[in-house]
Amino acid sequence: MKRFALIGAAGYIADRHMKAIKETGNTLICATDRFDVMGRIDSYFPEAKFFLEHENLDKYMDDLSMKKKPIDFVSICTPNYMHPSHIRFALRNGANAICEKPLVIFPEDMHIIKNIEAETGKRVYTVLQLRYHKTILDLKKKIDAAGDKMYDIDLSYITTRGNWYFKSWKGDIQKSGGVATNIGIHFFDMITWIFGDVKENIVHFYEADKAAGYLQLEKARVRWFLSLDANDLPKQATDKGMRTYRSITVDNSEIEFSGGFTDLHTETYRNILNGNGFGIDDARESIELTDFVRNTKPIGLKGEYHPFLKK
Repeated sequence: MKRFALIGAAGYIADRHMKAIKETGNTLICATDRFDVMGRIDSYFPEAKFFLEHENLDKYMDDLSMKKKPIDFVSICTPNYMHPSHIRFALRNGANAICEKPLVIFPEDMHIIKNIEAETGKRVYTVLQLRYHKTILDLKKKIDAAGDKMYDIDLSYITTRGNWYFKSWKGDIQKSGGVATNIGIHFFDMITWIFGDVKENIVHFYEADKAAGYLQLEKARVRWFLSLDANDLPKQATDKGMRTYRSITVDNSEIEFSGGFTDLHTETYRNILNGNGFGIDDARESIELTDFVRNTKPIGLKGEYHPFLKK
């Protein structure tokens, strides 16, 4: 049984981490968050220590180490910009880190963390749960078996957000990484994992609430569009009263994977605990891709742009 700490316990995604810790037969020893309404923890680990101040968690973990009862893993569910410091905290305290995506916003943080890994002998794991989704795994097997065939992909993801979004840390590009990082990182990791590394990266459009571009991968030509704006929803979504629209087509064939997400965090934890989790190098391609998108001047409606941009 491994001993866990959790930072960001009140966040939306933390529930899946607690569930994964429980379902893999491990225990949550302590947790922290600035938000103090933490009834959710009672469903999983009511005996866990809870701290509102990170400094008190630090002290408690240090006390445990001196008592020869150290924490084995620190799960990190905090806002994107806090990930590097919380990963360092875990490693420096003799624990491995399990961090939600994006692992980091800025590529230079990956190099620093790799050095700390080497220095401490501890590992950083990232949550890339789409890589365990059956539909995605089946697609990867199919693409791998087809050899060097080139594919045409359209990726569209519209997940509408209200005014609160831009008042929160998510609306601050330095804290979230911007729209391509905050809502697109899952999909960029998925397509580069399946279709290969980036050979060309073109940005057609980039604003606070939407972005679009073109990627030339080793095995695919990808037109992508990401948006938080309800006005971008296609008619087939608005007719059904849907506030989110997600579509990935490969050679005009839709890849349907809207279900099957329930246990992917548990599967992620199971693989990490078995020594087969995804680390810094696995996250590198999507982090560098989104960093380029964020820092590149858009070229406008030229070349192979996504058809949603015609609006």
